Amino acid sequence: MGQAELLGVSMTTTTAADFEVRRQDSMGRRLQHLLHGNPVLGPLAVLVLAIVAFSIVNGRFFSAANLSLVLLQVTVIAMLALGQTLIILTAGIDLSAGAIAVFSSMLMALFATDAGVPAPLALLLGFACGTAMGALNGLLVTRIKLPPFIVTLGTLTIFFSLNAVVSNSETVRGADMPALMTWTGDAIPIGSFRLSYGSIIMLLLFGFFAYALSSTAWGKHVYATGDDIEAARLAGIRTGRVLFSVYTTAGLLYAVAGWILIGRLASASPNVGTEYNLDSITAVVLGGTSLFGGRGGVIGTLVGALIVGVFRNGLQLAGVEVVWQGFAIGLLVLVAVSIDQWIRKVKS
Repeated sequence: MGQAELLGVSMTTTTAADFEVRRQDSMGRRLQHLLHGNPVLGPLAVLVLAIVAFSIVNGRFFSAANLSLVLLQVTVIAMLALGQTLIILTAGIDLSAGAIAVFSSMLMALFATDAGVPAPLALLLGFACGTAMGALNGLLVTRIKLPPFIVTLGTLTIFFSLNAVVSNSETVRGADMPALMTWTGDAIPIGSFRLSYGSIIMLLLFGFFAYALSSTAWGKHVYATGDDIEAARLAGIRTGRVLFSVYTTAGLLYAVAGWILIGRLASASPNVGTEYNLDSITAVVLGGTSLFGGRGGVIGTLVGALIVGVFRNGLQLAGVEVVWQGFAIGLLVLVAVSIDQWIRKVKS
């Protein structure tokens, strides 16, 4: 074979290799753009694969009774993650979510028992207190200009400490409270599936905020503030008001989560919730909402909360030890953040 023929073969081989590299790069970019425009697709695929895998590993996983349990277990975390999503969309973070929920639940229970306040009013007072705690976080972030991480780290300790003082570290039993306080734990049977009233409230609120974020001026301002707060301010958006409204609304959602928590436990305990903050952030991250703000949504967060519940329940049915269940969830978070970083490069 002559030199010209060898050169021709070499050029053909090189061209084919380059074409394959460009084709793979093009496919990667298309996937990158698809996931950037539809953040919920990735988490949804993970959820479906997890359900199929765990159903194969253990036939009991896909039973109506077990799926009811999974939804019941994730309801409180999903509610906290809903409020957390609003804050993370603005490039903030809230480490006090669990503390507000638990403190609000204790205040509701104490209002209804020790103070003898009628149950509806006790609930409203508890919601008002949770909203006020969220508003305090918002004021410190917007007025004092403190970083959200530092603000909510401080209020996390403050709220848990006040919770211990007010409750004397004692649990209020569900039997001592009016029925309305534990009503969220009651369930509607749908065949073998049981849907709790707390889960219904959670799903309705997710639907409401999915609409609010996608179809209202407030929602567009939330995304704009998280994407580039300075550009949003120059565009005429009152970013301080947006941030304050987000933290205040999140406080109310945490208080509703506290009410659902009472129904879930059939009591109000001051000694729960230490892991709720990280669980809520985990659900948001797994749901495709960017920790850098401006991208994501509440539907993805609901999927993320379900991923956490499915993995924990599925691994438990598979006989995996609790410590390795935590390892698996932590690994999922690292993968989700890595994918988020890759997706964000689509803008560059």
